[in-house]
Amino acid sequence: MSSAVSGVSGTQVIPVFISSGESVSLSCYNALHQCSSTTWIYNKYRRSSTVEVFTGGIKKNNTERSERLSLTSDCSLNIYKTTQHDSGLYTCRQYVNGQRNHIPEINVDLHVLHVSSSSSSSSSSSQTEMRANTSVTLSCRLFSYDCDHEFSYYGYQLVWMNQTDVDLQTDSRYQIRSDKLCLISLTTTLVNEDDNTELRCVLKHKNDIKTSVTYTVRFTGKTSL
Repeated sequence: MSSAVSGVSGTQVIPVFISSGESVSLSCYNALHQCSSTTWIYNKYRRSSTVEVFTGGIKKNNTERSERLSLTSDCSLNIYKTTQHDSGLYTCRQYVNGQRNHIPEINVDLHVLHVSSSSSSSSSSSQTEMRANTSVTLSCRLFSYDCDHEFSYYGYQLVWMNQTDVDLQTDSRYQIRSDKLCLISLTTTLVNEDDNTELRCVLKHKNDIKTSVTYTVRFTGKTSL
């Protein structure tokens, strides 16, 4: 699933919400000269250093993710199969003869929702073993340029739901914790009926769903008949 940015030009920040694994296109409005005047810069966090990802329409191969980045014919920045490491503030600027053009820059704040898992029987953090009678924890986190501020200012909320969109906070089988603004965890002990069950982490703003991640429980080592 891909997401495209639509918004306004100027110094206003355009928020974009996606889940990890999706591809996204960040638009640069009023781009000049077939991208030869276009520069995209990136800041991971508010106090992080600035990284140039495209200069004069030419990709800078200075990051591990550079192979997943590309420009479209209208100078939009494509990010293929985003990860939580792609979140942050992306700025598109126009330069003519090395000087900043009068065209206002475009700022896009990319939010990435990501779910990770761990279990009481996992021997490695990179692999989660799923089977009945195993305690499993799913951690859902929103990654963005300034997540804590946004949660406080805008009133964002993370919620765990089941396949029928019931808030799992109301189900005693699940222990829901939200010790940090941008993180919510779910812990449960699996039963046989949980195989292929879908659990969904949802980012909400009032009654509006911004994005969500669906995690499917699949028991480890189960073979098909």
